[in-house]
Amino acid sequence: MTSPDPTAPDTAPARPAALIGWRLLSMFYDFWPVLALWMLAGAAFVLAFTLAGHDTHENIRPYTLWWSLQWTVCWLLAGAYTTVSWRRGGQTLGMRPWRLKVTGAGDQAPGWKALWLRYAVGTVSLAAAGLGFWWAWFDRDHLTWHDRASGTRTVRLPKRKK
Repeated sequence: MTSPDPTAPDTAPARPAALIGWRLLSMFYDFWPVLALWMLAGAAFVLAFTLAGHDTHENIRPYTLWWSLQWTVCWLLAGAYTTVSWRRGGQTLGMRPWRLKVTGAGDQAPGWKALWLRYAVGTVSLAAAGLGFWWAWFDRDHLTWHDRASGTRTVRLPKRKK
C-alpha cells in the first residue's frame, strides 16, 4: 500500500457551501419587485371586483373564489418573475449583488420544467418554515429540497477582477 503524496494536488471536487445566508438575503431583496407585481395584481383585482358589481367599499373576502384567484395569480406572477430571470441569466435581481446563480447539469441553463418545479418545491419549502432551505446544512452536497427535486443548484460566482 502506498501513502498519498502530500505534494500532489487534491483531485476531489470542493464541497460547495450551503449558501443559506446568501439565499435569504437574495430572497429579501427579491421580495420588493415581487411585492410590486402583487400590488399591480391587487389593483387589477379590485378594479375587476368593482366592475363585477360589488360595492366599492367592500373588500375581497378571504376564502372566496375572488380571493383564491387573486392569490393564485400572485403566486404565478412571482413564479414568472423568478423562472424568467433564472432562464435568461441564471439570476434574479436579488441574486446579483451576492453573486448567486442557478445552474443545471454541467452548468447549463435549466429548462422551463425544471425551473417551475424548482419554484413549486421552493414554495412548499418556505411554507414548511423554510425546512427545505435549512436542509442544505445537513445534505451531503449542500443542496436544498428544490435543488434536489429540479436537478438544479445554486452556486456562488467568484468576484470579478478589477
